[in-house]
Amino acid sequence: MRMIAHPSPNFGTRAGVAIDMIVIHYTAMNSAQEALVRLCDPEFEVSAHYLIAECGDVFQLVENEERAWHAGRGAWGNVTNVNSHSIGIELANNGVTPFSEPQFNALEQLLAALMATYEIPPERIIGHSDMAPDRKIDPGAKFDWHRLARQGLSIWPDKAPQPRACQTHWTNLQKAQLASCLKKIGYACEGKNAHQEGLKAFQDRFSGYTSPTDILNAAENLAQRFPVDLAIKDT
Repeated sequence: MRMIAHPSPNFGTRAGVAIDMIVIHYTAMNSAQEALVRLCDPEFEVSAHYLIAECGDVFQLVENEERAWHAGRGAWGNVTNVNSHSIGIELANNGVTPFSEPQFNALEQLLAALMATYEIPPERIIGHSDMAPDRKIDPGAKFDWHRLARQGLSIWPDKAPQPRACQTHWTNLQKAQLASCLKKIGYACEGKNAHQEGLKAFQDRFSGYTSPTDILNAAENLAQRFPVDLAIKDT
């Protein structure tokens, strides 16, 4: 993993808030160079701590101790000021093509180092769509969360989906059960579209779980094993 300093002027102060999560994004742009320009342009007021290029080079744009501007509106558990609590990692990807092997290798090395340094547990490695399911879809369905989980860099249900045709219609009771489980995991889905938004984010992340029964089993499993730490909250 080659680390390259490429400072961005777009950052602020954490104001004493401890780093306790990592948010993974994709850039939705055509190249890492194009993303570098955007993330370092004061006009756009966006940034991340790291940008990982397709070749595996890692650009550090903002020092970890500073607050990058990558998360925006959203929440995880009781945390609504996600920027102050998190390190943001952008992957150069247009959202359609697969992530490259060198890029994913670099991400794994970076995650392992950051998690060790800041004592971040795997359940607090989240995607942008996890904390903002009403408006974000990255890192998207092509991102291999299961690969990260096998290395202890993320989480995955330990109940496999059933290899059979299952019910496809969600009952109101199942919708309520799913909403309860997602809240326990950390998702902050509210309003009339909460079920659809939370379901889409969950299925994109935990691919292979498609029927209501399988999705509920997976969500209940994660809620029991990795309940969100509600002691961590905005200060």
